[in-house]
Amino acid sequence: MSERSSLAWRCRRGTRELDLLLTTYLERAYDSALPAEQAQFAALVQLSDAELARLLFNPLPSDGDDRLRLVSKIRAYLSL
Repeated sequence: MSERSSLAWRCRRGTRELDLLLTTYLERAYDSALPAEQAQFAALVQLSDAELARLLFNPLPSDGDDRLRLVSKIRAYLSL
């Protein structure tokens, strides 16, 4: 199984909202992202559904690191 296929499988979560956000990012932004961001996304989808929901649906600190910038980018797909 290719890495992209594996990521697509991991984007299928227990809730529709998580599925939609993660899959949309994978389809629209992953391929054009820098390798560091791709690695961050691969690590992000390894988190539990509860951890992902906490990151994606709760307020983020204003002084975010690279991971939080990725979360903000994924969240942007909520408004599409």
